[in-house]
Amino acid sequence: MEAPTTPAVFAKFPNSVSGPGDPILRPRASAEVDYEGELCVVIGRPCRNVPAERALDAIGGFMILNDVSVRDLQLRTQHWSLGKSFDSHSPTGPWLTLGDEIDPSDLSLRTWVNDELRQESSTMQLIFDCATLVEFISGFCTLLPGDLIATGTPSGVGGAMDPPDYLEPGDEVRIEIEGLGTLVNPVESEAVDNAWIGAEKLDAAIS
Repeated sequence: MEAPTTPAVFAKFPNSVSGPGDPILRPRASAEVDYEGELCVVIGRPCRNVPAERALDAIGGFMILNDVSVRDLQLRTQHWSLGKSFDSHSPTGPWLTLGDEIDPSDLSLRTWVNDELRQESSTMQLIFDCATLVEFISGFCTLLPGDLIATGTPSGVGGAMDPPDYLEPGDEVRIEIEGLGTLVNPVESEAVDNAWIGAEKLDAAIS
């Protein structure tokens, strides 16, 4: 594929964020749940219109993010946000490494599903590096402390396999980035009785 000249930016909603060890829920709406091991930039200082050469001054640190994606919904709509924002679909961690403790430009990245190595690359291969992404995104919105920027994933996702190999309940996804630790999350089915309004449980058949 020809490399893009502009980053593809989409939102992941706050309800998608979870932590190390938390389950990745396969939702009632789809069985096409995929993984994406990614370096995550954590904004440390409010910023706007930041040039790339000053971007590291706005970054608080780095961690791992699994950009879990519901592929059929992602590709069914014109924008990716819905397919990227199911509950539990942004596991992060296992800790925050401060920005002055690591150079994000060449870190090895590996993703395993169970014991099978699926992704292996380096952040050197990012099409848009961390500084470029901060410059680009801060050019159209204010970035605030705690904002997360997932930087992109290498080849090896399940949806690109022939045939596709999506996550199943009982699987375990393990992502390791050099200097940032290892993020491990089990895959579970979403509860069948999770339809509700306030304290009122709704019929499980409602979708």
